[in-house]
Amino acid sequence: MGIRHFLTLFDLSSDDLQKLIYRAIELKAKQRAGEIYQPLKSKVLGMIFEKSSTRTRVSFEAGMAQFGGQAIFLSPRDTQLGRGEPIEDTARVLSRMVDVIMIRTFEHEKLERFASYSLVPVINALTDLHHPCQLLADIQTFVEHRGDIQGKTVAWIGDGNNMCHSYIHAAQQLQFNLHIASPRGYEPLTEVLSQAQPDIVTLYDNPLDAAKNADLVVTDVWSSMGQEQQQKQREAAFKNYQVNRQIMGAAHENALFMHCLPAHRGEEVAADIIDSEQSVVWDEAENRLHSQKALLEFLLCSR
Repeated sequence: MGIRHFLTLFDLSSDDLQKLIYRAIELKAKQRAGEIYQPLKSKVLGMIFEKSSTRTRVSFEAGMAQFGGQAIFLSPRDTQLGRGEPIEDTARVLSRMVDVIMIRTFEHEKLERFASYSLVPVINALTDLHHPCQLLADIQTFVEHRGDIQGKTVAWIGDGNNMCHSYIHAAQQLQFNLHIASPRGYEPLTEVLSQAQPDIVTLYDNPLDAAKNADLVVTDVWSSMGQEQQQKQREAAFKNYQVNRQIMGAAHENALFMHCLPAHRGEEVAADIIDSEQSVVWDEAENRLHSQKALLEFLLCSR
């Protein structure tokens, strides 16, 4: 089998995605039981960060250490990328020295160009267009708490951003219903919406309507990295899109709440929601570690 990249959820089949989620749950159990499992001894992960991160860096670095491998952190200050070296050249060189590369950057096209010249698997650790690694953790968390997500209803409340785009892909791959409520002008991209069956994804003007009978309610910050100058404008546009008691009250009584973090309490989510018993954000954050270990194992050990 040739090199497999993970740039979007569509790089995995639905069956592979399901297997990976359940493998992540197994790996979590192994780690909590203190079992030593090191399938990536002597393997090296190159981590390219053009956007800052807490959860992404720690989860990948810790995952490689637990698997017996190592990770190298690279920022624009540490590499020739920051001095204008072509992406294609960096990809050719780095992929001859490491076994897998993860990239956290702005333009999705930059990631695709890198992957097309890489000799090893490339993982999307976030671009402005997609955030598939977070979806692995989110789906794992839902499965742990509520079982199979197929046929369930997920409400996305807020910006039609990279997380929303990856939820659209997940809905198509795992066959759950996705309700999206975004202010006018902040909806997900049409080209991403067109990648899912029309009856899988429904757009709403009113977040209460989107949350009705949902099994999971998800949101994200109103201003992502690189959008800080739009903060005031976005606060005005999203003022009615806060996930609060009213929104959660429209969902199923046992609905879960997720947020990829960091969260701004009092903006996109009320403090009493993110700190409530319905919130599983801490499990969700931890599961970045376990789901990404399953992904690394899948990309490096099943070739």
